[in-house]
Amino acid sequence: MPRVAAPPQPGQRSEGCCSSGGGLRRRSPAPPARIGCSRDRRRSIGRSRSRGGDRLLQRGGGDAAGAREAAAGAMAAPSPGPREVLAPSPEAGCRAATSTSGRRGLLWRLRDKQARIGLFEIGPGHELHQLTCMMQAGLWAATQVSMDHPTTGPPTEEDFSEVLTQVHEGFELCTLAGPAFSWLRRSLGLAEEDYQAALGPGGPYLQFLSTSKSKASFFLSHDQRFFLKTQRRREVRALLAHLPRYVQHLQRHPHSLLARLLGVHSLRVARGKKEFFIIMLSVFYPAGRISERYDIKGCEVSRWVEPAPEGSPLVLVLKDLNFQGKTIDLGPQRSWLIHQMELDTAFLRELNVLDYSLLMAFQRLHEDERGPGSSLIFRTARSVRGAQSPEEPGSQNRRLLPDSPNALHILDGPEQRYFLGLVDLATVYGLRKRLEHLWKTLRYPGRTFSTVSPARYARRLCQWVEAHTE
Repeated sequence: MPRVAAPPQPGQRSEGCCSSGGGLRRRSPAPPARIGCSRDRRRSIGRSRSRGGDRLLQRGGGDAAGAREAAAGAMAAPSPGPREVLAPSPEAGCRAATSTSGRRGLLWRLRDKQARIGLFEIGPGHELHQLTCMMQAGLWAATQVSMDHPTTGPPTEEDFSEVLTQVHEGFELCTLAGPAFSWLRRSLGLAEEDYQAALGPGGPYLQFLSTSKSKASFFLSHDQRFFLKTQRRREVRALLAHLPRYVQHLQRHPHSLLARLLGVHSLRVARGKKEFFIIMLSVFYPAGRISERYDIKGCEVSRWVEPAPEGSPLVLVLKDLNFQGKTIDLGPQRSWLIHQMELDTAFLRELNVLDYSLLMAFQRLHEDERGPGSSLIFRTARSVRGAQSPEEPGSQNRRLLPDSPNALHILDGPEQRYFLGLVDLATVYGLRKRLEHLWKTLRYPGRTFSTVSPARYARRLCQWVEAHTE
C-alpha cells in the first residue's frame, strides 16, 4: 500500500521529508485524478450519530478521558490572537483536569475556571499536547496532498463534496471539500507552504479559554495567524451545504467582512468518534498592539464580561454591554462599513443563519500611520487573487485596504485601527432555535436576546453598527 511522506518533527524543515516505517498511509488506493481521496459525499457526515451528541476532540490511549475533560473546559470566545501566552507550563492542564472532578464543589470549579481564563501554550505535559500533535501531523499531510495536486480552476460540484481520508498511526484525519478550500486559500494569496508550516509541527498550538457558555474548543497556530475551532456535526453539515454560495458571495464581494474559512476536517483517535473542527484566518491578527477585543451580537441578555483588573495580562474578549458609551470613529470609512454589513447580513439571512458575531478589536495608530494614504494601498483591481466576478467594481463595495497583514479584516479610522469580522456562520434557524426563541421570550420579557429570526437578527446587528459608528 502506498505511503504519504511523514511530517517533519518540531525543529525540522518540511522540505525533503521522506516516508519512513512510521509514516502515514492511505486507507484506500488513490483514484486516478486525486491521490489519497475517497469520494464520499457530504451525506456521510450525518451517519453514526450518538445519543449523547457530539463530544469534543479527544486524545488517544489511556488519556482520552482527560483530554475530553479539558476540551470541555475550553469555553467559546472569538480568536483573540494576543502576543501574551499566560500559561506555558503543564500546571494549567493539571488544574483543568482536576476542576472537572465530581468530588469538587461547583463554587470551587467556577473559581478554578476563572483562574484559567486566557491563552495557554500547549507544550509537553499539557493534557492536550498529544491531541494537537495529531492535528499538526494530519494537517501537514493533508496540505501536502493539495500541494502535490493543485487545483486548476474554480471548484466544481465534485470538489465541494470530496472527502480525503488519511490514516496515520493511532488516528485518522479527514479533509472535507479539500479542493474547494485549497482554491479559496490560493484566491486569498495564501501560499500552501506557509499554511502547512504554520499549522504543521513547527511549534506548539495555543489554547484559548474564556467565560463563554459554549462547549467548543479553540486553538491558535503558533504564529497566531490561523484559528481552529471544534464544531458540532450539524454545524459542519450546514457549513458544507452553504459552501458553494459562500464562495460565490466572496467572489461578488471580495472585501466582505465574513470570516475566511480555510478548511474543514474531522479527527478520529483509535476507534473513537469522529470530531470535527474548522480552520479560518484569525480576525485579530497581528495582535501585538491590540488593546481591546469585543464580541458583538446586538443584544443584552448574557452580554457582559467582568473586565480584567487594570494592568492584568489576562486576554479577555468583552461583549455588547461592555461597549456601552463607546463609539467607533471611522471617518469617511463609516459608509463603507454600514453598506458591507448590510450586504453580508443579507447573505446570512438568505442562508437562514443567526447567532453570528461581529468581532471587533482596537489598536491605536502611531503618528506615522495616521493621515490619508499613509498606510493604504489601492487594491480595487485585484483584492482577492484569482476571484473573477461579472459584477461591476461599484456593486462589489470595494475599498482601499491597509498595507498590512490580514488587510481584509482591518479598517483604519483617524486615530484607531479596527479589526472587524463576522464569525460563527453555521447556526441555522431550525426547530431547535425556534423553540429556544419561544422559551427566551417567556424567560426575558422586554429584553433583547440572541435567538431571534434571521431577518430580525441581521437588521438588529446592522442597527447596532450604525448607532455605534461615526
